[in-house]
Order: sequence, then structure tokens, then C-alpha cells
Amino acid sequence: MPPGYVAIVLHAHLPYVRDPEDNFSIAEKWYHEAVTETYIPLIHVCQRLNRDNVPYKITISLSPPLTSMMADPVIQEHYYDYLTRLRELAAKEIWRTKNDPRFHIIARMYQDIFENTYRTYEAYNWNLIKAFKELQDSGKVELITCGTTHGFLPLIGIHREVARAQIEVAVNNHRRLFGKPPSGLWLPECAYNPGDDAILKDYGIKYFFVDAHGLLYANPRPRYSIFAPVYTPSGVAVFGRDLESSEQVWSADEGYPGDVDYREFYRDIGHELDYDYIKNYIHPSGIRLDTGMKYYRITGKSQYKEPYVPDWASSKANTHAGNFIFNREHQIKHLSEYMDRPPVIVCPYDAELFGHWWFEGPQWLESLFQQAANLPHKPFEFITPKEYLEIFPNNQPSTPCMSTWGANGYNEVWLDNSNDWIYRHLHHAAQEMINLANKYPSAEGILLRALNQAARELLVAQSSDWAFIMKTGTMVDYAVTRTKQHLSNFWDIKHYIDNNSLNDNSEKIKDLEDKNNIFSDINYRIFASAS
Repeated sequence: MPPGYVAIVLHAHLPYVRDPEDNFSIAEKWYHEAVTETYIPLIHVCQRLNRDNVPYKITISLSPPLTSMMADPVIQEHYYDYLTRLRELAAKEIWRTKNDPRFHIIARMYQDIFENTYRTYEAYNWNLIKAFKELQDSGKVELITCGTTHGFLPLIGIHREVARAQIEVAVNNHRRLFGKPPSGLWLPECAYNPGDDAILKDYGIKYFFVDAHGLLYANPRPRYSIFAPVYTPSGVAVFGRDLESSEQVWSADEGYPGDVDYREFYRDIGHELDYDYIKNYIHPSGIRLDTGMKYYRITGKSQYKEPYVPDWASSKANTHAGNFIFNREHQIKHLSEYMDRPPVIVCPYDAELFGHWWFEGPQWLESLFQQAANLPHKPFEFITPKEYLEIFPNNQPSTPCMSTWGANGYNEVWLDNSNDWIYRHLHHAAQEMINLANKYPSAEGILLRALNQAARELLVAQSSDWAFIMKTGTMVDYAVTRTKQHLSNFWDIKHYIDNNSLNDNSEKIKDLEDKNNIFSDINYRIFASAS
């Protein structure tokens, strides 16, 4: 048995941003960027590690909105068009920078990245679900799920039917896409509300995660702090986020991503080159947007930036991976003095940090596993939470406190004066959806379709992303519009049902089904009250 374990957990999530009528949707571009900069690079990392027989383990949470977009033909085509434009831009950049070797090497780097991305996208027939399932079946990657639309359960879950719906659809969606039910679930925003674990138990979930203070202030206090899971009263295991390793990877000030040799995120040619040159690669309206091609390194805290040097950045990624291993080894040695079992260091991160925000993140991750495998001694083993529970099935019973991650750790990011207005509307619509599900236990035909669409509209309105965007002050109008629009769609459908006018409005129902087609196999009965 090794001295300890390290569990790397990546949470991959984006809000549902499908826009079938706009091939240049700014919101859908979030998805395009994440596929290019995070999801396909992570697939490549795991594929290379598998090819080289590196003994790695990683857990990846794929949220239902994200997997729905990956499998959607309209979004697949939009991404293909986006990638085609990127490849064209990269070819132009090779020519534009040919006389400046400082930038020419970077342009060639981007061209290689985009061409490799294109080959992978084609190899899986545009459907990245196939790639992730292949990694799952390799035995090295554990895929888990998240709340159905990333709904913030402590605030929307005052109706227990809502909390159950957010879990049931997620589990069913994961089983349908990946061939088996998830063992674990990432609570949206790591937001735990005591009692929700009983719902997870009902749907076969074996474990979830909370931020460190959620476990540190559990009742009773955990004997092993955050370095071993506890069992909730329902028997579901809870793992706590490690503070030290989180700071090293998350923090732009104190952690690795802020290193001067890493790529500068906020300098993109979409904002800097002549309009006539770049206009075909930004928004058709003329709005300047990031292209993903960035030529400078962080350099320092001033506005002055020097050209990016890929070799320097790669070297730093290797160094920082070695530092992470060194720190975990000494952390485990210290903990072992006080524990009678090997500690587990749980390292959960947003997946989009790796590649999108921290360009070198995937390199760091690959180097981490490679260096650990090549050490002459074994300071720890990488493990998934499921495997840890199989090795250590006996754990302390305890109830975590209500908690979240994010600023100050107790809900306020998703509930303050910028976004508190949404919840009374969500609660009202939820109660009416529950009433409809109870009133029509076995709908058919147009009524069945309308009730299913009402459920979709409510679930998307419940996404925690809209409250988060309102709080952070980025694209607030978009988040407000999305919340209001999905609620308005819900109330329109309810009006048609209550007034027996569904047949007269069948085209409107069809339009909503075509536009907001998330969870094609949904059954509105998920909102029915338990008998």
C-alpha cells in the first residue's frame, strides 16, 4: 500500500448555449473555445498517456448541458465551421509572420494545434462523446455527472421534486451516453444542502465533493479532516477539497498559472490586428472577439508584454509538475504522522482552467503523470474516489455543513442583490410544473410534448450560470434574457395547456422543441410528487 493517494478531479461544464439560428453566436462561442482549448487537448493528453502505458488515474465530471451540446448535430456543425475559420486564419498567420521569427514559431504552434484538433474531431465523426467513452473504457478515466442543468440546489431545491429532477435527468442522461450509471456526482458549485445526499443515494450515487470548510465544519468533526471521506446519514461518501494543492493550481498570484513565461490570456490578435485583415474571424457585426491566437507571455504585472516562447513555457510546466509532486509527497509524509491510514489528497478543478485560462495546463497535467510514473520510489498513487472507497469501505459517519465553493463559501455568489430576484420566479414556476406533473400522470400526443418542453424550459432556467454571470457583471444582459426567456416559454406552454389551446399552438411548441431540444428523452413525470 502506498503512503498516500492523490485524486485529480476535473469538472467540465458550460451552460446550454445552443443557437440553431446563428452560426456566429457569441455565447455558443464559449463552447467552441472550450472544445479547442480544453476538451480536445485533455482527450489528447489521456490518449498519449494510454499509448505510453503511463499508470495515471483521473476523474472527469461532464455536465449534462455540456454532453448534450457535444452530441447535438447543429452545434457539431457550428463548431466545424468555427474550426475551419481558425485553420484558415492560422494559415494566413504563417504567411503574415514569416519575417519575424519571434512570432512565426508561435503561428506554427497554433497551426499544429488546430490541425491536430481537426483530425481528432473528424476521427470521432464530430461527436466527442465517443472519445470520452473510449477513455472511460480504457479504465484510466472515471466519468461522473453533475446536476442536470447545474442548478444551485440549496436555493432551487426548496421543492424536493426539483432537487430530484436535477439528479434523475443527469443520471439517466449519463447512462444513455456512456453505457453505465455514474458512481459519483459533482454538486453544482460544490453546493451542499444537508439532506440532498438522500436523493443522491436514491439514484445510485456513491460519492460527491464539498469545499474544504464543508467537511471541516461537519458534525461531528471528521477525525481525518479533509484527508479521508466521511459517510453522510444516507451512506453516500463525501470528499473534501484540499486547500494547499488548490492554491498552487488555481491562484494566478501565488500559483503556477501566473508564471511570467506562461501565455498571456488577455492579448489576442482578434483585438489587435487591422480590422480588414481580421474581420472574417471575429463577429460579422464587427465586434472584436478572441480568436484563440495569442502571441505574448505574461512577462510581469505591467501592460508591457514580451513574445511568448513555447519552449520556455513547456519547461516551466514540467518544473511546476515536479513541484506539485514534491509538495504532495511532503504533505502526505506530514499527514501520515497523524493518520492510521494513507491520506487521500483530493484536487478538484474546473476543467476549463486547463488549456483555456491556463494554456499550459494540459502540458502540466501530462507531465505530472509522466514524472510520477518515472520516480524511482512511490510517494503516492493517483486514484479515483470510487477506487478509494473500494479499498477503504469503512469511513466515519458525519454530516457536512451547508457550503459552496466560490467567494466566502456560503451561497452569496449565487444570492445577492444582483441576482436574488430570479428565485421567486423559479420557485413559482417549479410549483406549477409539479402541479402539472401531478395533474397529468399519463399524458399523450401534443400534451405529452408540451409537458416535456415545459420541463426543459424550467430546467434550463434553473442553471446556476445565469446567477453567476449576473454576479460577476459579464454579459449580464444575456444572463437576464436567458432566465426571462426560458421562464416566459414555460408560462406560455402552461397557458396553452390550461386553456386547451395546444392544437392551435402546435407550431409554437414545435419551434421551442427545435430551439431548446436539450434532453430529447426527458419525461416530465420527473417533477411529480412522490406518492
